[in-house]
Amino acid sequence: MSTMPDPAMVLTFAVIALTIVLYAWERVPIEVISLGSVASLIVIFALFPATTPSGVALGPGDLLAGFANPALITILCLLVIGQALFHTDALETPGQMIADWGRRHGTIVLYVLLLGTGVLSALLNNTPVVVMALPVLTALAQAQSRSTSQILMPLSFITILGGMTTIIGSSTNLLVADVAAGSGVVTLDFFSFTPIGTTLALAGAGYALFIVPWLMRNRAAVTDTSRPSGKQFIAQIEIGPGHPLVGAKPVAGMFDELGDMTVRLILRGETPFLPPYASTTLAEGDRVVVAATRQQLRNALAEHRVFASQAMRPEARSPVDGDDLMLAEAVVAPGSRLIGRTIVQAGLQATICCVVLGIQRRSRMPRMAMSDIRLEAGDVLLLAGDHDDIETLRNSHDILIMEWSTADVPRRANAPRALAIFGAVVAAAASGLVPIVSAAIVGAFAMLASGCINTRQAMRALDSRIYMMVGASIANAAALDATGGARAIADGVVALMEGQPPLMLISGFFLLIAILTNLLSNNATAVLFTPIALGIAARGGLPAEPFVVAVILAANCSFATPIGYQTNLLVMGPGNYRFADFLIAGIPLVVLLWIVFTITVPLYYGL
Repeated sequence: MSTMPDPAMVLTFAVIALTIVLYAWERVPIEVISLGSVASLIVIFALFPATTPSGVALGPGDLLAGFANPALITILCLLVIGQALFHTDALETPGQMIADWGRRHGTIVLYVLLLGTGVLSALLNNTPVVVMALPVLTALAQAQSRSTSQILMPLSFITILGGMTTIIGSSTNLLVADVAAGSGVVTLDFFSFTPIGTTLALAGAGYALFIVPWLMRNRAAVTDTSRPSGKQFIAQIEIGPGHPLVGAKPVAGMFDELGDMTVRLILRGETPFLPPYASTTLAEGDRVVVAATRQQLRNALAEHRVFASQAMRPEARSPVDGDDLMLAEAVVAPGSRLIGRTIVQAGLQATICCVVLGIQRRSRMPRMAMSDIRLEAGDVLLLAGDHDDIETLRNSHDILIMEWSTADVPRRANAPRALAIFGAVVAAAASGLVPIVSAAIVGAFAMLASGCINTRQAMRALDSRIYMMVGASIANAAALDATGGARAIADGVVALMEGQPPLMLISGFFLLIAILTNLLSNNATAVLFTPIALGIAARGGLPAEPFVVAVILAANCSFATPIGYQTNLLVMGPGNYRFADFLIAGIPLVVLLWIVFTITVPLYYGL
């Protein structure tokens, strides 16, 4: 006589299926889908109560516990730490070195770095490996004019693949080995599954290096939308007392202190000096008119805070001295009251406390002091000011802020302390001296407390999609556990495979775990299926080790969803990935590893 299915279990399966479909459909914001999923589960368990494995009734608190999950808090804190490194340009020097190496040696450098992260992840926790590699690979992508979306997903995938080659490669491996050892049936050592794990990792790495970038070729990453431009602005440097340019001498007509900027004019009082500047030594009181890109002006401002327009008055507060300095580009609007006025006459600093760093004009820019140029409709002004002053400009009818152009100016003076904090976090997490969540929380606080990043910048680093999606996925896992849904799936598939040849049995078992590890957490999947693996081996009179290894390798196949593994979540924001991107790139990788496992497991274990 058949029994009626548990309504809570059926409804939980329906909610999970609908959630995944809506994530992939992408017509509804991820935050709304996630909140709707949790709300649906709360209603379901209010109508059809269920109990947790410990015998306690599943309540809203259990379903909401995922929003305070240590793994989620770790991800958010690491994002804040990464934002602090970016804001201080702390990795600019090593990143530039690798970028220069990449320009000389091309794609081979990218492959070496990605494979290097895979090797490291076999010995260290995957998360700090990705945290270290992410900014460096981003710089390399920009140097090679590639979208970071083509690089960051392979980074996550390769670190996961590297983690499945040794017993310490991931927490999942250790967890399965511990449960298996506790049974007294199987004891795994450091390299027990390294040969078969390496075979799968190499096959997966080939796919991640050559196929995933092709699949992501049309994806534009967040860092690609900032519209870096080679167009130049006319800027003016006032050389005051103690200025870094005092005493600068030209070499072959170029001033090394100004980098790639082109000096158009030097004004000493009313006397102009035109190129070439063979014998001109810069002195206090000089005005140096240069042509430079926005990036060059940003870098100079970040390093020295040396630029100032003629609008600045000695008694005025200088916007470039603040800790919350931003750059923005603004267009002089048709009909603006600024048309026909010089920057001094416009009085921008006096009224809005913003410094005009440069002017860009479509027609040919005259060779004169920036302070003498009269503004025209369509001129683009590069402005520097603090966050509040830039925001005030949005209400102006005379100049129109270009939304995409606003960006923080890094405080490079804080780079050493940011690097020290980052190094301490990575060392603590990789060594296992403290839990990674503890290291991440302390590191994020240290970045804020030391001034490497402010609260506004830290909040911008937090991705609401990740927060809501992880919280909802943990709620779904708790619901499956309480209703017995996960075990029902496992028992059903095991029953279907009963009596099959050993190879068919272990292959189907691997595929089932590989699917579920992308919906539940990999650790939860590993804990659930390790006892089942031992039971299958015992009932079939088969060696237990191949089935335990199958659990380890399959539970690491967390490629098909961003919630499958922490590193997927880490790269989701910087790579501007959608949920569907992981389905597109991850599902074929899961299938590939399943096929390779099915082919190779008889060779290693004689099944």
